[in-house]
Amino acid sequence: MSEGTMQRRVQRDQHDRQVKRLSRVLVGAAAVPVMLVAAGCSSDSGSDEGKSASGKSASASASATASPSPTVRAAAYGKLPEPCDVLTKKTLKDLVPKAKSGKEGSSSDTATRASCSWDSLDDNGVKGSQFRWLNVSLLRFESDVTRGAGDDLAHEYYEKQIKDAQNTDGAKSVRGDLFAGAGDEASIVQYVLKKKEGTFKQQTAVARVENVVVTVDYNGAGLAGDESPDAKGMVTDAKRAAKEAVAAVSAANGASASASASASKTTGTSGGTSDDDSSSSSKSSKSSKTSKTSLKSKTSSKKS
Repeated sequence: MSEGTMQRRVQRDQHDRQVKRLSRVLVGAAAVPVMLVAAGCSSDSGSDEGKSASGKSASASASATASPSPTVRAAAYGKLPEPCDVLTKKTLKDLVPKAKSGKEGSSSDTATRASCSWDSLDDNGVKGSQFRWLNVSLLRFESDVTRGAGDDLAHEYYEKQIKDAQNTDGAKSVRGDLFAGAGDEASIVQYVLKKKEGTFKQQTAVARVENVVVTVDYNGAGLAGDESPDAKGMVTDAKRAAKEAVAAVSAANGASASASASASKTTGTSGGTSDDDSSSSSKSSKSSKTSKTSLKSKTSSKKS
């Protein structure tokens, strides 16, 4: 073997060793990004799971601390009777003997507001005549989350009706009293109004049964020289009409007349009496006492 041949073999061997070392370096370098990518994927997966768990925890915490939606006691009565049918024929004959039929008042929603009126003129010729006018109005209140329970709203209107009657312009000899047998609370206001036609004696009976308020206006006068009607008798008649109207409201909603005459109680879905019931009953009792005091004070102030 010549010297030149040996030199070429040595060079070739050195070249082969360099190539092998370079291959090992490249293989090692290529493995590093693969490891880094795998590590990155593992890290991202853990981060996503952490975010998901954190989101669920925050959602659960928010649900636990959120305040419940406001609720209100449901209204007991959902409809009104036909206003011209709330009084019996006998009562109408006694209170407005010459009335042929009732006149129903206009209303955009008869399930919420309704009324009917009757008038009677009994002409006695040269002796004069007797005039009577009777009106029954019904107003039903729905429960509202913002405004309150229907029976509470009805109580407020009941109080307003009494005050309005007491403050009638030109009213004289104003007197107010509570009476029983007409729903949850009932009052009657009586006064005298002098007009050019004659002296009119007015009775306004206001009663509340559950979430409905019944107002009965009954007045009469002796015209053209006839005697004035008996005020005491007219008060009795107005109360009678109010009681019949309340009974009609209760019957229209499936309740008995005897139930309408007692203090109302609201029951829960389980059939038991809720805490609100006792507070509502107590409230009605207190409000009745307040009404009585108000009626007395109004009576004394008008007389003075």
